[in-house]
Amino acid sequence: MQSFDYIISGGGCAGLSLALRLIESGNFSDKKILLVDLSFNKSNDRTWCFWEKETGLFEPVVKQHWEKLWFYSEDFSTLKDIFPYRYKMIRGLDFYTYCLEIIRRQANIQIREARIEYIHSDEKESYIILNGEKIYAQYIFNSVLFKKPFLNKKDHYLLQHFKGWVVESRNKIFNPEEAVLMDFRVSQQQGTAFVYIMPFSKTRALIEYTLFTKNLLKDPEYDELLRAYMKNIPGMEGYEILEEEFGVIPMTSHHFPARQHHIFNIGIAGGQTRASTGYTFQFIQKQTAEIVKQLTMNKEPRISRFPGRFRFYDRLFLDVLTRSNKDSAYVFGYLFGFNPAKDIFDFLDAKSSLLQDFMVISSLPKKPFIRAALRDMFRVTPA
Repeated sequence: MQSFDYIISGGGCAGLSLALRLIESGNFSDKKILLVDLSFNKSNDRTWCFWEKETGLFEPVVKQHWEKLWFYSEDFSTLKDIFPYRYKMIRGLDFYTYCLEIIRRQANIQIREARIEYIHSDEKESYIILNGEKIYAQYIFNSVLFKKPFLNKKDHYLLQHFKGWVVESRNKIFNPEEAVLMDFRVSQQQGTAFVYIMPFSKTRALIEYTLFTKNLLKDPEYDELLRAYMKNIPGMEGYEILEEEFGVIPMTSHHFPARQHHIFNIGIAGGQTRASTGYTFQFIQKQTAEIVKQLTMNKEPRISRFPGRFRFYDRLFLDVLTRSNKDSAYVFGYLFGFNPAKDIFDFLDAKSSLLQDFMVISSLPKKPFIRAALRDMFRVTPA
């Protein structure tokens, strides 16, 4: 019978972040840890962007950062100076490689590639099943979302899906000091849609087309949308596509269970994706740091959640996103057009004060949210 102190189920952002924080703390070299994933042969499947004031744990793999961000809509444009924040980018392959190189050097951590067939915990025991074998642990930290959650009447469920190209332009058309956070000057017919541009140099950038819809598009449709957008970039007469990435993030107001006995859900499976925006990376970092702190103090882990008022805000905004693409674009426009960067980021980080909440919410168009609040009050099932 195999037994470990901790099993980390899933080797994505949450699982690797937790493993690295356990290592970096220096307090768990005497613990037997198992890290399990179907495959650790990772590709550059995604890019994480987030804002941060300090130097973070993963600073060595930050590809680029920006202190000025553009926002565009059909009605106006604005350039935000976000100091003291920096908007940072980490590319998936860099993150996976960095974490796994450190993890593989640890004598107390075993890595296994296998499909997790079952995961269980009750008052007596906690285990996973790999290839028909039960493997036991004191605590299991699970980041695998095994199936779509069962939704109740108030729950909304959208997909944030995106395809991006790293392109090399023939001309020097990008400003590496300024990124485009959101450009809503694209068709909203298929769903709420925008493009962001993360420049690495004057000729190279990641250009990503993002949609919030219930269903995915066919792959050629993403390419068509990207090509159409790039035709409107001044000076983009010729370019080479160097890399591609594609990803899907569930955006839901569903209340994910934090734990089942000694199974603790982390990452997306633990509700760490901000339902209204899809931002996840920094919430995972906060959650995994808290877990390590609690384990260091010999406490049973406690999985934090977004405060209740932010879950309410997200529910209303998802309602607006679900029902009206036009309203959604307006909401983002008002958010970035009429608020200081610090208030926007504090609000999106779910750490704003009530006064900041009031100022941000007061700046937004009222009618879509009043209708959403009435539907929420009477538990109207989302369309």
